[in-house]
Amino acid sequence: MRPVLFLLLTPLFPLCAGCAQLPDLDDHVTPAARQAPYPALVPLEPLLAGATETAISENTDPQLRARAAALRARAQRMRQAAGQE
Repeated sequence: MRPVLFLLLTPLFPLCAGCAQLPDLDDHVTPAARQAPYPALVPLEPLLAGATETAISENTDPQLRARAAALRARAQRMRQAAGQE
């Protein structure tokens, strides 16, 4: 019984989605943005060559752990301060 009901109701889902009120996105674009030229497309290789800094190093894990511990301690201090008021 359930598969039959599912097959009968499945075509209704797209119909419900078609009834949705979508916002008018054209009203959110400023006149200056409408008149602006398209951005220039540049090759990716020069951009990658300029990125010499390595984001992940051998010190990344200890630094992240220390930062997480400091944030947890700060959150605990804030909870305690909020409870004292």
